Amino acid sequence: MAFILITHLSVYFIEIAYERVSLQSQLLDLTRQYKLESIRMRRFLDMVPLAVIFIDAKGIITHVNEIALEMGKHSAGNVVGLHYTELARLTGLDATASIIQLVLNKGERVSSEMFKIQGRTMLATACAVNESGTRGIPEGVVYIAQDVTDTQRLKDELDKMERLSLVGQMAASITHEIRNPMAVIRGFVQLLNERSPSEQRSYFRIVMEELDRANAIINDFLSLAQNRIVEKETSSLQSVLKDMLPLIWADANLRGQSVELDLCEEQDVLELNGKEIKQLILNLARNGLEAMDEKGVLRIETRDLEDRVQLYVSDTGNGIPPEKVERLFEPFYTTKEQGTGLGLALCLSIAERHEGRIEVQSKVGEGTTFIVTFCKSGYACWVAAE
Repeated sequence: MAFILITHLSVYFIEIAYERVSLQSQLLDLTRQYKLESIRMRRFLDMVPLAVIFIDAKGIITHVNEIALEMGKHSAGNVVGLHYTELARLTGLDATASIIQLVLNKGERVSSEMFKIQGRTMLATACAVNESGTRGIPEGVVYIAQDVTDTQRLKDELDKMERLSLVGQMAASITHEIRNPMAVIRGFVQLLNERSPSEQRSYFRIVMEELDRANAIINDFLSLAQNRIVEKETSSLQSVLKDMLPLIWADANLRGQSVELDLCEEQDVLELNGKEIKQLILNLARNGLEAMDEKGVLRIETRDLEDRVQLYVSDTGNGIPPEKVERLFEPFYTTKEQGTGLGLALCLSIAERHEGRIEVQSKVGEGTTFIVTFCKSGYACWVAAE
């Protein structure tokens, strides 16, 4: 009897021991899988182009990925364990703390914001995670920030094109209604000028000059039409520029200013509309002259690179603040007291019709440089630049 009892107990304990070994083996497998998944998740979080921060229910930061550390210029040791409000204070992003607070303390499911850091535009979202049985109170928050600078830039470009298109449509619809009566008025003013006493002719001359100025503004409106088709012919930027130099020199001499040239000896030909390119060059040159006082120097330079031709127009004026540089090519935006805000918008329109680009480099107190770049035929220079 005792032997049978001992045998049963032995079998029982052996089964228990086997079950424990089996459970321990399963626990080890689950632990290994958990660690492996944890490593994979951390690597994934470090590889995605998003700044990710995990925050527990007490507001303490528990994990930060590499992108977030680079964005805030911190190390993981300096960030993990901090309260989220302290991190917001260190980075100067108080709005970040506010959206996390909405989720963590006020029960919001998701909260978002836009902010700028290091010259980049970011879209941040705070989401509740691991909600407990108590409704509306999360056990933690995941904070995700995405770089939307390029998207925002694309949106701004689309808005700019829409405005230019609107200006072109307005110009096309009203131009004939305005120009016809103006031509009649100018004709009669010219006739009165010929029949008037000599002491009154200066008044008629002023009236005709103002009518001509109004007509020039209307022409600028027309040139801004985005769907306008221009005829191009094979020509070099150098030859078009040389045709404009006498006029630029004359304008500079009247103002007591000088013009310096640095033109490359040879230049590949491009598909250009000579009339429009002359207008672009003249607008940029006159902008530079008007930006300078007497004895200012206007510098015009051309460069013939492998895949593109560039025109540099530089002045020694007071320069343009960065916040104004961003708006220079907007229609009707001007930094001049008597400007129409159409000159640079027209230049941009002409450059784009020639598949070109215009860049602005300016330093306050030193001057401004406009760089017009035309891509040579057969080269995808914009793709290479981007």
